[in-house]
Amino acid sequence: MKFTQLSISGVWLIEPEVHGDQRGYFEEAFRSDLFEANVGNVKFVQDNESLSSTVGVLRGLHFQRGRASQAKLVRVSQGRVADVVVDLRGGSPTYGQYLMVELSAENHRQLFVPRGMAHGFVVLEAPAQFQYKVDNYYAPGTEATLRYDDPAIGIAWPLGGDQLLLSEKDRNGMPLSDVTPFDPSCL
Repeated sequence: MKFTQLSISGVWLIEPEVHGDQRGYFEEAFRSDLFEANVGNVKFVQDNESLSSTVGVLRGLHFQRGRASQAKLVRVSQGRVADVVVDLRGGSPTYGQYLMVELSAENHRQLFVPRGMAHGFVVLEAPAQFQYKVDNYYAPGTEATLRYDDPAIGIAWPLGGDQLLLSEKDRNGMPLSDVTPFDPSCL
């Protein structure tokens, strides 16, 4: 596995070694020892999966507040998405900045998203089966949504607004100016 630290501290691109032949392929999608040696000790407690059936589905930008914050290890096992992370950590030199990575069944890439980030994706090839491990349980009372089209962040989504399909919750996310930055002691 290849681990690459990206432009936002703590966000890692992980590229597993894929062994393929005429029958298909085999890969180790997760190895605790290699993950800990590169990223650190993260205890994942829940696996989640979503299926988006249409190009343009946008899910996010989601986060849980305070001590309920979640680190995530995400990947796509079918289809293709543009995955986005926004830094919401107080005191971070990249606060309010985003990065975008294409994840697909074809490229086998994974993204580790540390606590203190808003996270989301838009489907570029459907159906898109999106899988993620999290290090904290879902806590509905702490969830929040950052506005996907906030000009203060300026995310350059690869699809135009008329092509996007969002839930009401995601369409009405809060602007960055209303977000209380994550206290580093909660992360």
